[in-house]
Amino acid sequence: MDFRFNGMRPYRRNSFASVTGMIVDMTPAQMGNRRTNGCMIFTTVEDADGNTVNFIITPSTYVVDFETLSVGMTCTFYYRTDAPVPLIYPPQYNAVAAAREKTGRMVSVGYFNTALVNEDQTLQLNMDGTVQLRTTNNQYYQGSPANHNLVVIYDTSTRSIPAQTTPRQVVVLCD
Repeated sequence: MDFRFNGMRPYRRNSFASVTGMIVDMTPAQMGNRRTNGCMIFTTVEDADGNTVNFIITPSTYVVDFETLSVGMTCTFYYRTDAPVPLIYPPQYNAVAAAREKTGRMVSVGYFNTALVNEDQTLQLNMDGTVQLRTTNNQYYQGSPANHNLVVIYDTSTRSIPAQTTPRQVVVLCD
C-alpha cells in the first residue's frame, strides 16, 4: 500500500531529537584516562520538569550564531536519534547542534528532502537570494541544501501544513 499525505511520503521517524533546558554545569570532558585538553565539554542540562540530561559538546558541534555557551543559559541541544548512546542515567548524548533560546528566533535541525521539506513534513523551506547558506565553520556552501541534514534558523512561518518559511540562515551539516 502506498499511503500519501498531500502527495508526500508518509511520516517517518526523525533523525534528530532535542532537549531544551538550563545549563547547570560545564566541565572539560575526559575520554578514558586522558583529558581532551578542553576540546570537548561535558554539559549538564536541566529541563523545565527537573530532568537532567548530559551532552558532550565537541569541536564538530554547531553552535547557532557562534555564541559562547555558559552556565545559566537556556539552550536547546540537538542530537542524532540513531547514534549509539551509553545506557546510563542521566542520559548522555553527543550534541550535533546547540542554540541559545532567543525570543522570535526559531531553529529546526533535521533532514530536508528534494522539495526542502523536513522528515516529519512540518516545515518547508522557501529559498530565495536572501538566505545565507553556510557550512558549520561559517563558509559559504556552494551546493544545493536539498537532501542534507540542515540547521535552519528562521523568524516567522506560515500556519499551513507544512509550515513554510524563508529562513534567515541555513547551515549544512556536512557529515
